[in-house]
This record gives sequence, C-alpha cells and structure tokens, in this order.
Amino acid sequence: MSMVTNTLGRYFAGRFLVSAVGVFASIFVLLVLVDYIEMVRKTSGLASASALMVAETSLFRVPQLLEKMMPFCVLIGAMTCYLALSRRLELVVARAAGVSAWQFIAPALASAILLGLMATTLYNPMSANLRELSKRMEAELFGSAPGGGVQDASGFWLNQINPDGSVIINAARSEQQGVRLTGLTLFRFGTDKHFKDRIEAREATLEDGQWVFRSVRRFSLDAPPVDEPTFILPTSLTPAQVRNSFSTPETVSFWQLPTYIRSSESSGFATAGYKLQYHKLIAQPFLLAAMVMLAASVSLRFFRMGGVQKMVLSGVGAGFLLYVLSKVTEDLSKAELMNPIAAAWLPVFVGGLTGFMALLYQEDG
Repeated sequence: MSMVTNTLGRYFAGRFLVSAVGVFASIFVLLVLVDYIEMVRKTSGLASASALMVAETSLFRVPQLLEKMMPFCVLIGAMTCYLALSRRLELVVARAAGVSAWQFIAPALASAILLGLMATTLYNPMSANLRELSKRMEAELFGSAPGGGVQDASGFWLNQINPDGSVIINAARSEQQGVRLTGLTLFRFGTDKHFKDRIEAREATLEDGQWVFRSVRRFSLDAPPVDEPTFILPTSLTPAQVRNSFSTPETVSFWQLPTYIRSSESSGFATAGYKLQYHKLIAQPFLLAAMVMLAASVSLRFFRMGGVQKMVLSGVGAGFLLYVLSKVTEDLSKAELMNPIAAAWLPVFVGGLTGFMALLYQEDG
C-alpha cells in the first residue's frame, strides 16, 4: 500500500504541476500579446522604435505582472487538475483503493509550497531585474527626444530645498531605484517663493552630492528656450532617501528587501511598504497551498452527481474574495493602520481555513 500511495502521490503531483504550469504559461503568452499590442500603439509615432525592441520591452515587463497573478494560476490549475481526474473517474478508483481525499491532496500541497519557494527565491529576483531592464528600454524608446519625450503630470515627484530656493522634480520613469531618472521636468523657485524657470531634461543621475541632468532645455519668463548639454543641481539627498520617493517595493528583489528596510529605518522613512512586500513573499508558498485547499474543496465532486458548474463558480468567487481581502489588508498596511505581518498572513489563514473546513465537511462531516 505504501508503494501504491507513493506512486499515486507522484502521479497526482505531476498532474497538478502540469496543470499549474500550463495555466501559468497560457496567461503569460496572453499578457505578452496584450502588452505588446499596447506598446506598439504607444510607439507607433516613434521612428527609433523597432519591432524587436518593443517586443523585448513587453517581454521583460510581463513577469512582474504575472507574479501578482500566480495564486490564481495555482487556483485554476488545481481546479483543472482535480476536475480532469474526477471526469476520468481516477479519483473514484483512488477512493476505492482506500486512498482518502487528504492523501491525494497532500502531493499538490507539497508541490504548491515548492513552487512558492521557487517563486520567492528565484522568480521574484528575476522579475525585478527584468523590470529594471524594461524601464531602461522604455527610457530609450520614449526619452530619445530633448526634454524626455512625452511628459505629463504623472510619474514620480520630489521636492528639494536648496539654499537659493526650492526645486520640484517630476520624473516620468525611474531606474536603479531612483538613482537614474528619465523624462524629467524641474520647476525652480527662488527664496521668495517666486517662479524662476522650468527645465526639461532627457535623463538625470544621482552622483556624490549632486544631480547631473543631460540633454537639458531651460525655459524662463524673459528669455527664449536655451539648450544645454548638462545641468548640475547640488543636493543633500542620499540614494537611500531617493529610493523612498522613486522606488516601489515590488521592484526590489526578495534578497535585497532586508537591506532596504534597514536603510529606510535608519533614514527615518516609512518602511511599511517594504515590510509588507517582504512578509508577502515569505507567506507566498503557504498562500499557494491555501489556493490548492480552496480548489480541492470545490473540485472533488463527482461529475455524475451534478452541480459541478456551481462548484467551479464558487471556487472562482472564493479566489476573487480572497484577492479583495489581500488588497484591503495591503492598503491598510501601507497606510500604517495594520501591522505588515498581519496584512501579509491574514489572506493565507482565511483561505487555508476556508478550504480546510470545506474539505473537512465534505469528507468527514
């Protein structure tokens, strides 16, 4: 019986992995196509934008988007796996052989935890690095013209106080966690709060005690625009301080998050976003396991008993409600109204307990 159980365990684990990876790959291809079409629309008026470069930019952007959808990939993959097993009566044979539902769910749980560990330790750093590459390629695509190309009121904002006045910096894109900015607009004010001039630049880098702007165009009230190759703006900001304004926790890899948290704490900045992201990545393997529990609770019904469509819809609805709960707790944590640890682990406990109680009622109730 032990050999049969081990063989069945490997079989069930393999079927689950094939379904989950298949759903992951399908959504990946779909996202790449949609993002590529959107990027083609945005770059249609740029002569320097080649089809290959646009495709690479879209390809590098998608992994981070797909990382947020990984729990739903596991949920749909597990539901697909168990529904296929049930349709072919393989679960009936397993039950007849004395294998309980908990025994053929255990291999999928172990596989989900393994996938979560790989996603946290390997996939997350890779997606963060690819996102930085995509930002660099976006800067090359949209920032080739003087003044940084197309600019608007969105992006990243920073207010800097200098001895001769103040400067408001707007950057359309941020690279290297704020050390390199592209698509810039500066509004300079004197010590009397009166407007002095507006400066547009293609890119800027933070060096020791200064911002170095390149491909600059200066606009003032009493003179025509002036083009300059570089413009130096003294600053007392450090990379740790700039990081708090121009970086997002999602673009920091798992292995770098502890360092970012310590540097932000030492600089007196809020660390709730970084702590939340860190604990979410730690909890990710268990969240994927909770998704397997939810999927199993709605996918083990025999086809001949009917009601399969309603069970599948209830599983999708449960996954959507869990996503809403995670977004609410995330917003509360970023607003410092909820502890980051509680915000990261609450969806895991709610999803896991819901699936466990549903399975307990179906199998042993």
